[in-house]
Amino acid sequence: MASLIGSICLTTRHGKERALARPFRLGLGLKLVTSACDTDQLGTFSGEVERPGDALETCRRKARLGLEQTGLRLGLASEGSFGPHPAAPLLPVGQELLLLIDLDRDLEIVEERLELRTNFGQQLFGPDQDPTTWLERIGFPSHAVIARPASWTPGAPLYKGLTTTTHLRDAIAASRSADPQGRVQLETDMRAHLNPTRMASLRRLGVALVRRLRTPCPCCGAPGWGPVDRVAGLPCRWCGEPTALTRFEIWGCPQCRARRHQPRADGLVSADPGQCHFCNP
Repeated sequence: MASLIGSICLTTRHGKERALARPFRLGLGLKLVTSACDTDQLGTFSGEVERPGDALETCRRKARLGLEQTGLRLGLASEGSFGPHPAAPLLPVGQELLLLIDLDRDLEIVEERLELRTNFGQQLFGPDQDPTTWLERIGFPSHAVIARPASWTPGAPLYKGLTTTTHLRDAIAASRSADPQGRVQLETDMRAHLNPTRMASLRRLGVALVRRLRTPCPCCGAPGWGPVDRVAGLPCRWCGEPTALTRFEIWGCPQCRARRHQPRADGLVSADPGQCHFCNP
């Protein structure tokens, strides 16, 4: 496998190099160079700018912005989405994606992570409701908060990056004054430099991508061999019927498109009956 050498451009305005520089330096010998392009034009967590495409397309556009600015041949960008877990709506979850573009090899290599360790949250408070308990739960002040009137519409003022009690109190008062019913919406600021929990998730994702880049394709030798899909149907331990759990992983190559079935990384060969629609209807 030909080595990835030299420098790699990370397109970020939010300090993501603090999470990613070390894994890429120690794991691949790559120096991370940051490009502070205006990534807000591709969407913001707080909703002032809608994301024009899906997460992968947004990552691709971010990475190429940095490559154009720096003239480097290797580019890196990440994108996160946060909301309720698709199978458990009361559980918040993050979907993190990290993309590497190699212009010389004409390669795009993607690593994704479904992150349960997130403080993502939103809460509406009436005129007399105290947000203290909610703020403690989401980790304020080490994790920043966004405040806005409950009646907020795009283009109206909102208050981002709140990390002190004084600033938060003032933002809540201003938001309540601007709302016809005196309500304020508080939400976690999910930008990486203001959210240590998300920064830790990005670090784990970076390590996973480095591990993938260090794994050559068994067919063509290109970097990036790793999981690309899964096959459901892990059989129930009691009745043997297929469940929704993963039975096999599908590993693939981003260059030659080779695909192979791989056993689960945890070695599990049967599902707990509690996951079976027949044994636990």
